[in-house]
Amino acid sequence: MNENEFKQIQERLNQNPCPFQKAILSSRCGCEKSHRLNIAERENVACISTSAQRRCVELFEHFSANARFVFKNLNLEAEALPHGQAMKVQCGGLFGLAAMFTEGADFPQVDNIDALVTQSLEKYGDMEKLPYQDIVKFIRNCKVRNSQS
Repeated sequence: MNENEFKQIQERLNQNPCPFQKAILSSRCGCEKSHRLNIAERENVACISTSAQRRCVELFEHFSANARFVFKNLNLEAEALPHGQAMKVQCGGLFGLAAMFTEGADFPQVDNIDALVTQSLEKYGDMEKLPYQDIVKFIRNCKVRNSQS
């Protein structure tokens, strides 16, 4: 199967792709609204809720926009981030957001992204008011691979 054929099938089978797919597939984060599916030996993550998926897309876009200076990619769109940078934005962004509710944790566990987003919106009111300058610190310091010393 060529790449174009794969993308067409992927779009047809996964109409609500999870914007935090990399974080979920790496087992660093989880979500009760996620559903894993395999397409041509590749694993994908879909969201079972259109409204939850829209909220997460918006959150990922805010994470990316606020972290652009970290990667010196001021003109790069969120969807075009290279894998390592996308991992840092997804995992670091979620860890940073979770830290707003967890005292003293360097990189808190994120077991349910949807619940974290709901909790954040209840506390801060909307996505624009989240403490992105604090969250970006987690994005910058997030390690894509665990070092094994």
